[in-house]
Amino acid sequence: MTDSTALQALADNGVSIWLDDLSRERLTSGNLQEVIDTKGVVGVTTNPSIFQVALSDGEDYSEQVAELAAANASLDDAVTAMTTQDVRDACDVLMPVFEATKGLDGRVSIEVDPRLAHDTDQTIEQAKELSALVDRPNLLVKIPATVEGLPAITKVLAEGISVNVTLIFSLDRYRAVMNAHLAGLEQAKEAGKDISTLESVASFFVSRVDTEIDKRLDAIEGDKAEAAKALRGKAAIANARLAYQAYEEVFSTPRWKSLEAEGAKPQRPLWASTGVKDPAYPDTMYVTELVAPGTVNTMPEKTLDAVKDHGEITGNTIEGTYDEAAQVLDDLEGLGISYSDVTAQLEKEGVDKFEKSWEELLAGVQSELDKAAR
Repeated sequence: MTDSTALQALADNGVSIWLDDLSRERLTSGNLQEVIDTKGVVGVTTNPSIFQVALSDGEDYSEQVAELAAANASLDDAVTAMTTQDVRDACDVLMPVFEATKGLDGRVSIEVDPRLAHDTDQTIEQAKELSALVDRPNLLVKIPATVEGLPAITKVLAEGISVNVTLIFSLDRYRAVMNAHLAGLEQAKEAGKDISTLESVASFFVSRVDTEIDKRLDAIEGDKAEAAKALRGKAAIANARLAYQAYEEVFSTPRWKSLEAEGAKPQRPLWASTGVKDPAYPDTMYVTELVAPGTVNTMPEKTLDAVKDHGEITGNTIEGTYDEAAQVLDDLEGLGISYSDVTAQLEKEGVDKFEKSWEELLAGVQSELDKAAR
């Protein structure tokens, strides 16, 4: 439900609107229910940075911190208890959406410890642990799309756990993610699981691509400077549109069709990092330019409000753009900007950023536990 024409138009065009934020205050104040009712939100994503901000802001967690301190909970157990409670409560708020959409939406994501991004076995174990602790059918466990994350995606899906694959930047890695998804469904089916209950999204990061490539374009001088300037702000949308082309290809193959016949659902592309970083660009750009059926757009509330206020939804803005998008990436290579170098750097920075946020979260919680224990 929404009272916004633009947000309703997004939904009508097959885009699921998810909120990229969660906090205890949002839950206890009724704000999460409010954005569901008035802004068409049908899902929630979290990440270590979001939890770090939430747990460092306000007194909403003080009662639980006191209980955990009294129980002599370890730091890792305390953080897990706090984050899984928020996610469990959010799952409960979104359960009517989950039921109304037959499991397609109404989903809430929680990420495995980012320090495990390069450890396949530990990622699998923690994904199973988080699934058991939250214990809700509308949970998605977030696994990063690192090389080590790929077999974890397959194994976790094979265990019957729905997955949100995060930190995808390159088209090659995205294809590997879709392959890992199909392998997971095949293994789940082989193990006798009901694959119709498995849902997965592939979080393809958008704005960070422009941030890095624009920086490289701005450094180009001389006779190529004009051509470089003309490409600013084009790479991220082109990259995402080509990801959608890959999605259309993979989910029309005979391999997929045989799984679909057994009730499997496609792994939807999810546009993440959709808040615009450069004020020179329209603040709704990474929403209005990425409209296509079967997608999810997870937005910080600032972006959501911008779309609600002045977003112009003109129908499918991906269909028919693939040649133009491929040309953008070719032109970048022609200017000496290496796509593979950019995407590898962004993946490393993404993992590092989440790890830093997690360390800050741990330090903040430890401080609160120490205070409560005095």
